Amino acid sequence: MDPIVTDERSTSSSSSIQEKEKIDVERAAVKVQDVVADFDDPNIDKDAILLEDDSPYPEVRSAVANTDDPSMPVSSLRVWVIGIIWAIIIPGMNQFFFFRFPSVTVGGIVAQLISFPVGRLWARVVPNVKIFGVSLNPGPFTVKEHVLITIMASVGSGSAYATDIVAVQRVYYNQIYNFGYQWMVVMSTQLIGFSIGGIARRFLVQPPSMIWPANLVTCALFNTLHSQVYAGMGNRGGISRERFFFYAFLGSTCWYFFPGYIFQALSFFNWVCWIAPNNVVVNQLFGYSSGLGMSLVTFDWAQIAYIGSPLATPWWAEANVAVGFVFFFWIVTPILYYTNAWYSKFMPISSRTSFDRFGQTYDVSRIINEDASLNVAKYEAYSPLFLSTTFALSYGLSFASITATLTHTFLYFRKQIWVQSRRSMSEQPDIHARLMSKYPQVPEWWYAIIFLSMFVFGIISIEVWNTQFPVWAFVLALIISFVYTIPIGMIQAITNQQIGLNVITELIIGYALPGRPIAMMMFKTWGYITMAQALTFTSDFKLGHYMKIPPRPMFWSQVVATVVAGTVQLGVQAWMFTNIDGLCSPDQPNGFICPSTQVFGTASIIWGVIGPARQFSPGQIYYGLVFFFIIGIGCPIAGYLITLKWPNSFMKYVNFPVIFSGTGLIPPATAFNYVPWSIVGFVFNYVIRRRHFSWWTKYNYVLSAALDSGVAVAAILIFFILQYPDNNGIGKNTIQTWWGNTVSFNNADGAAAPLITLAPGGSFGPTKW
Repeated sequence: MDPIVTDERSTSSSSSIQEKEKIDVERAAVKVQDVVADFDDPNIDKDAILLEDDSPYPEVRSAVANTDDPSMPVSSLRVWVIGIIWAIIIPGMNQFFFFRFPSVTVGGIVAQLISFPVGRLWARVVPNVKIFGVSLNPGPFTVKEHVLITIMASVGSGSAYATDIVAVQRVYYNQIYNFGYQWMVVMSTQLIGFSIGGIARRFLVQPPSMIWPANLVTCALFNTLHSQVYAGMGNRGGISRERFFFYAFLGSTCWYFFPGYIFQALSFFNWVCWIAPNNVVVNQLFGYSSGLGMSLVTFDWAQIAYIGSPLATPWWAEANVAVGFVFFFWIVTPILYYTNAWYSKFMPISSRTSFDRFGQTYDVSRIINEDASLNVAKYEAYSPLFLSTTFALSYGLSFASITATLTHTFLYFRKQIWVQSRRSMSEQPDIHARLMSKYPQVPEWWYAIIFLSMFVFGIISIEVWNTQFPVWAFVLALIISFVYTIPIGMIQAITNQQIGLNVITELIIGYALPGRPIAMMMFKTWGYITMAQALTFTSDFKLGHYMKIPPRPMFWSQVVATVVAGTVQLGVQAWMFTNIDGLCSPDQPNGFICPSTQVFGTASIIWGVIGPARQFSPGQIYYGLVFFFIIGIGCPIAGYLITLKWPNSFMKYVNFPVIFSGTGLIPPATAFNYVPWSIVGFVFNYVIRRRHFSWWTKYNYVLSAALDSGVAVAAILIFFILQYPDNNGIGKNTIQTWWGNTVSFNNADGAAAPLITLAPGGSFGPTKW
């Protein structure tokens, strides 16, 4: 791999320059060693010549400028006007479509693209005058303003997790509490994580080894749109990044109309199933809808990047995910299924839903009383709950990832955590940290105020209203999220893979407070989303770190946008329940059937009403999955001992938390989201990066941003032009029914066929439960 050096050093031949370069490199090597000696970092290229004035990571050098202009306008009036407008429109629109199927999600990348011409138009049209000392037009639209607007647009763009609590309480449990309760629950769950994220900055933002790969794509797009030039881009010829982005974006937008609407078989390209559509085993192995995805190929970037862009994740991390997927889903899953473990032959091999002993979707209404408590007699007369093999295995892998994360963090990161806890925020041996040291940090007491006020909101909401959620459980949920924030954050910052706490929180509260579904939902939300929000906060702070955004405007933009977004989402949701007839009913005529609310509500009954004791305790069907907790502890210890004995072996690239949790999006993802993702990652981040490093440096992250942007824009166009009008009736008997849109689903894979079909009235499973 050729090192990237600046032009003046590569062209100069004088001995004094060469000697100065040698001193600089030696000095830089010491600095970098200070950074990377804390743990054996697979992202670092220790053979490259490392320069003091740039990042030791090629990925960071290629996407992030190593310069800063402190005089550039950041927190201007137009930033707050455009940013707050986005914080109203995008969350409101996403909340409206959140309850509809099919749905569309407007992501932050759409705001990032549209804000660019809007900001430039503001700079050109609005007069340069001051009102109350505030300039309406501070000059040309800057990249820092653009970053702040995008963060305000995206920080609360997705539906707040806690809005599902409110919806489930209304739909499933007939609990309609006032807006004050709803607002305090949403604000508390969204903002408590920010205070924890503030504490985690010194561990997850300041160290250069915490690269946050997904942010590099965003940085590359910002720098491309604003024509930023910096040394890390390299000196490769060819078309400019701007022109490359435009061509790739245009191509991605136009192409998505084919797999996304015209020819959907290009998306679900289960070609082996077309040959033998009724062979159940072939469809289970090669299918995409309910199979294991061995057909390998898809031509739909939305499916490839469903679990995250493969161009953004380092190859060694992708390889860990791929190995975990192949072992657990292509080897272990077929063995379990075809030996009929957990009575699996009577169900599809892969499914997002749960089943009863008659092979039908589990009907929770048959086991509960009117107050949603468990009716044991009805439960014993009806059926235990069964899961498909991949679904059950995903629970086991989630258990393993929880213990593996803590074990791995202690073994590999304890030194770095100790060093960072004693190192001040301005002492980081990294060019970006040194550039950011010019700006005042956010005072710790700001985070303390956010935490205390949101903690009080949480206490009030669970005590004043009947939630059956005790304060000690609320505190325990926050402790769990706090303990896991730094370990999971470090793994995500290095590998681009986040480990979820949703399953472990459901398990804990299911045992601690059985029969309390509302308490279960609240415990899961405060225990899981607090950590997720903390990592969203720190990820945005790292984006600001890379783009040299002063921390204080960054803090206020995130907090204000989150409050605005959460309030708008609750308002939209309240309006929908008041004005849309039959909202969340399965036969709602306009498609507002609330698919996510159904899943959330079903989970609240499975975990909160039936409870984990009836599924995972000794003697129950899925008791064996509990041993994954022990596997999660043992594997990192074994790997660590091997690396101590053979420090240069391939084991230093093995990351067991990623192996266990990399497939954590199954379900709702399916096997075929992982196979092409791994193949594309191998091609770009291994083959091209090794053989055509200068091309990779200049274009890789720009290509990822262009493909993501094209799909996002095309999906919105398809939805509003071809699907939303006439309630998806356009082309109902023509384009929607032609071979290319039906062949992928008219087979055993599309029908989710089990290996053994029960006779009418037949059943399977144990005789007692």
